[in-house]
Amino acid sequence: MPAALQYPSWIHPEIIPGLPLRWYGLMYAVAFTIAWLLFRYESKRRGSPWSLEDEEGFFFWAIIGLIIGARIFGTLVYDPWGYYRSKPWFVFWPFDENWHWTGFQGMSYHGGVVGVIVATLIYCRANKFHWLDWADVLALCIPLGFTFGRLGNFINGELWGKVTSSPIGMIFPTVPDAGRFKADAQWVQDAATKAGLRLASMNDLVNLPRHPSQLYEAFFEGIVLWLVLWFFVRKRESFRGFATGAYIIGYGAIRFVIEYFREPDEGMGYILGDKSAPTYVVTSLFNISMGQILSFLMIVGGVLIIVFCSMASKRPIAQSAETNGPKSPAAIHRSEVQRQAEQRRVTAAQARKLRKKIK
Repeated sequence: MPAALQYPSWIHPEIIPGLPLRWYGLMYAVAFTIAWLLFRYESKRRGSPWSLEDEEGFFFWAIIGLIIGARIFGTLVYDPWGYYRSKPWFVFWPFDENWHWTGFQGMSYHGGVVGVIVATLIYCRANKFHWLDWADVLALCIPLGFTFGRLGNFINGELWGKVTSSPIGMIFPTVPDAGRFKADAQWVQDAATKAGLRLASMNDLVNLPRHPSQLYEAFFEGIVLWLVLWFFVRKRESFRGFATGAYIIGYGAIRFVIEYFREPDEGMGYILGDKSAPTYVVTSLFNISMGQILSFLMIVGGVLIIVFCSMASKRPIAQSAETNGPKSPAAIHRSEVQRQAEQRRVTAAQARKLRKKIK
């Protein structure tokens, strides 16, 4: 009886075999749609001062920033061989040198975050919006959409985890020969026995079970993080920027932990710790990957956002109004709606404190 899960044989990357339509792209479309619908709902609930046209413009540039940032990071930061540095025109070219369709394989989440922040900051500045008002709403909506992005990775059979003897270990048929192991090694024989794999020859290359880290990320970075943000953080926002900081900290912390079970990108290895250690098994908590470094920077950034935004929320509202100069009628209306929304958040926070004292 096999002790490891088999990757479902009926799953294929292409929606229709032979055509360049892939589930991965469809998952991105589903992710954007879910984030958009949640954003619309939450904006209405808050009485946000922007229009539907404003939201469409914001999302358009957010998606553009996401794709550009994710692609640049995915091809330059995670390119140990320097292929894209020597041929940068292939970064945004969906064909290889032989004109075979490749799509945009290689997208970095951390790069996507940077791209979204830069693009939306420019948009908000150009349209005289306060960026954190938008970011707080967006932060509540991203994780549930992100779930489908990771499901797209799973369908592609990519970004698998490290070798494991756990019952939830899965055998991915897409693992290349370079990621398989010689059967004559004793530890490989032991792992194969636990997984219920039969070795026909000691010359075989064995495809051992691995952590389905894409599903770990879909569940914890997507569903669990969204539930925490939507049902807890959203109801306890006490100042502007709190939800944004909470999301960045939450994602960074969860991703940092899951990286221990995910095999680093090919050719990258560990950035800190024992760089000669094998990357296909968990060896030490002090061996740190590039993904963990970027996730740690996210945690630091999220903490700084919460600290500085908390300090800013304690300043008198009138002080900032005196220094901004004359405003247009539309800007005055937005400021008034924002002031009322801020007042409602403060009132809600005071009510919660009062209820705790009564209890």
